[in-house]
This record gives sequence, C-alpha cells and structure tokens, in this order.
Amino acid sequence: MKIVETKLPGCVVIEPAVFGDERGFFFETWNAARFGEHGLPTKFVQSNVSSSSKGVLRGLHYQWPRPQGKLVSVLEGEVYDVAVDIRRGSPTFGQWAAVVLSAENKKQFWIPEGFAHGFAVLSERAIFSYLCTEVYLKDFDAGVRWNDADIAVDWPISAPTLSAKDESAPFLKDIAEDRLPVYQP
Repeated sequence: MKIVETKLPGCVVIEPAVFGDERGFFFETWNAARFGEHGLPTKFVQSNVSSSSKGVLRGLHYQWPRPQGKLVSVLEGEVYDVAVDIRRGSPTFGQWAAVVLSAENKKQFWIPEGFAHGFAVLSERAIFSYLCTEVYLKDFDAGVRWNDADIAVDWPISAPTLSAKDESAPFLKDIAEDRLPVYQP
C-alpha cells in the first residue's frame, strides 16, 4: 500500500495494492500490522455503510468529546471527500483537504480524531464505507456548516441536497470552544 500525505498532518490517502486479472480483483482494505507500521489505527470499534444519490452532501460532521477517527472509502460510485481541521490551537485550524474516492480508484482516506468530515456524491449513487475508532454517540454528535466561508471548501457542487441538520449546522467561528477538539502535538 502507498500512503499519500495531504496538507493536513495526519490526514492521509491510502492507495492499496490491487491484484487483478480477467476474473476481477483483490485488495486489503485494512491490515492491523501494515497500518500500524505507518502509524495508522490498529483498532476500530464500529463499521458503517451509507448510500446516497447524486448531489447529496453529508457533513461536515464530528463527534466531541468522544471523537471518532474514520477510515473511509467508496464501495460503489464516486464522492468528493473532505476533512477539516477543527482542533483548537492547531497550526492548520480551519484548513481542509479533499480527495476523490471511488470504487474505481479504490483509494481510502484516513481522517484522524479532531477533524470534521463530509462528502459530496458525484456519481448517480454512492455506497460509502466508514470504519470508526469510537462508537457513534448521539449526545456528542456535532457539525460545522458545509459552506462556511471562513473554511471555504471548494465543493464540486453548488446546490447540494442536505439534511435539515447539515443545513442548519453552525459556522466554525460560532461553535463554543468547549465543543471543539483540542490540538495535541
């Protein structure tokens, strides 16, 4: 597997070694030993799959005070996947990184704890997979507005389909400090 750094330290794109022939293909989506060698997580506690149609934008989500690290990938279709550093005191606070994930390119994106995450569906449909380092806890569920001008994510869609929760999420500057993760170098 190949690890590609992004402009956000800790957020990496993982390009697995794919073995294929006329019958199809095979690749590892996670291997504790290999991930550990690269400083990536070796323990996940929850696995999720979601399906969304073209133009849907989910995010920017995070969980605090019990943050989730997420290893994300696409099983069908294509998405524009985004991570935003929301850790108070981080030198990259409010900055974002993005990658196109697809069933075709088989890339994965590791988003560490302390980052908000979201994606926009580019294909007719996308089936999205998440491995999480912490279970989902409704009381700690939080979000940042997808179109926060101070973050300025360059989304590839201008009028996405949003949930009511995502449509009314607060701007980063309006979130109380105690509701944001803390940077720990």
